[in-house]
Amino acid sequence: MVTVDSKLSIFALGGINEIGKNMYVIETEDDLVIIDCGAKFPDETLLGIDLIIQDISYLQENKNKIRAMIVTHGHEDHIGGIPYFLKQLNVPIYATNLTLGLIEIKLKEHGLLRNTKLVMINSDTEIDLGTIQTTFFKTSHSIPDCLGIAFHTDQGTIVHTGDFKFDWTPVGDKSQDIHKMAEIGQKGVLLLLSESTNAERPGSTPSEQVVGDHIEEAFRNATRKVFISTFASNVHRVQQVVNAAIKTNRKIVLLGRSMVNVVAVAIERDYLDVPEGLIIEPSEINRMKPENVAILCTGSQGEPMAALSRLASSSFRSAEVLPDDTVIFAASPIPGNEKSVSRIIDNLFQLGAKVIYGSGTVTGMHVSGHACQEELKLMLTLMKPKYFIPIHGEYRMLVHHRILAESVGVKKENIFVINNGDVVDIENSVATHTRIIDSGNVFVDGFGIGDVGNIILRDRKVLSADGMLVIVTTISKSQGKIISGPDSISRGFIYGPDAEALMNEVNESVRSTINSSSNMYRNQRVMKQDIKKTLEKFLYSRTKRKPMILPIIIDI
Repeated sequence: MVTVDSKLSIFALGGINEIGKNMYVIETEDDLVIIDCGAKFPDETLLGIDLIIQDISYLQENKNKIRAMIVTHGHEDHIGGIPYFLKQLNVPIYATNLTLGLIEIKLKEHGLLRNTKLVMINSDTEIDLGTIQTTFFKTSHSIPDCLGIAFHTDQGTIVHTGDFKFDWTPVGDKSQDIHKMAEIGQKGVLLLLSESTNAERPGSTPSEQVVGDHIEEAFRNATRKVFISTFASNVHRVQQVVNAAIKTNRKIVLLGRSMVNVVAVAIERDYLDVPEGLIIEPSEINRMKPENVAILCTGSQGEPMAALSRLASSSFRSAEVLPDDTVIFAASPIPGNEKSVSRIIDNLFQLGAKVIYGSGTVTGMHVSGHACQEELKLMLTLMKPKYFIPIHGEYRMLVHHRILAESVGVKKENIFVINNGDVVDIENSVATHTRIIDSGNVFVDGFGIGDVGNIILRDRKVLSADGMLVIVTTISKSQGKIISGPDSISRGFIYGPDAEALMNEVNESVRSTINSSSNMYRNQRVMKQDIKKTLEKFLYSRTKRKPMILPIIIDI
């Protein structure tokens, strides 16, 4: 066990001052435990980037201390980075039954399953991780099998809530362990890390149960096929779609790889109750009456390659949206996705569909999986922490959560609103924030992990905004004279046939630059710099654009 004067450290490598790529670390002098390993999807400024994951250089430097990675639940922002992490550090992963099933799908795709140690846990599990003893409690969220974690150390108990809400009438009748939460709080919590996603929203989050009635009503009112799109991982919502289909005599078709995979895992592990024969293949759609078909698909966030986007553009091979079909968005747009979702809705209306969309509170087709203000205060009241770190939210959300914590009695000086990489050290049960470790974003682009940096992203932005101009010139090595060219090739800058006069001027400018260079300038690198500088000024004066200019000089 740790000595009294030892140090305990808590920090995040993702998930603070942002929503996504969650990763939190509890570290003593001898042991280190990682909580979650999520991924974040890029916005439109990160051209060509597939995923954003954590910078784990600190963990690589301290790999001999890592005892485990504990995963709180199976959402992408908590498990999406695991395959990329394991390619750099192979550590045991502890997670619940459903969460392990979803992780296994990813590991199979990356060829990592055979070499990874996966350990199943539940709310009654106790794990000895050296100087850190770990227990768990059940929480309610928008996916089954979620856990909060209590880390018991000589400095005191550290609690990580995971994502949660208080749902008193949950789908599946598996509610949160409120009595265990209260018991942990009664024994004393030194520090609480609690999610902040809905810290700006007053009141409490409605129960998932209320959505089921609205889905069933929409199914009954539909006169033809029903398309319903939600997050594949929202197994509770999928069960409600199954229940509505049974009551309205419809068969279910699954579209989208993630939907097919998650439903298969949930059925296999008894998290979904689906009668045999209810789910049919897409090829059977046209053999059935439209009023007997419900299509459950991915794409509620407007993802361009997801099933709903392809349906809206009439490019899905085995299914199509026809006039008077009903399309239901059973999820609210994540901030930043509104434009792409609106574009899909417009396309669906053009196809003649009846579309149910908008805020879940208005349509009744969606409720959040995250706690609002009254529930956040309840968690704080149950845990009674001495110190508090709001996590899993953008900065304004963390500040709102700090205010809530103050309102229930946590001292302002004991609340740490921090960023990724900020370390809270605890010595003699006193917490301070005095140091920062390396953290940041690592970009995944195809098979490349971390090989796309700011310079490449800058070049991609230039290419996307102003295009590219390639100038090819052949020069006599012995005489220093132009043999052929210059020839200009434009891509994304200006269309050649429409700007022949401008291209002729560009070529003449390059020719003049080369001819005016002295013999000492026959160095290719210097000559290319001269050409770039000349053309940049010329093109900006004529077009107010700054294309990427690539001079190519061939010496013969």
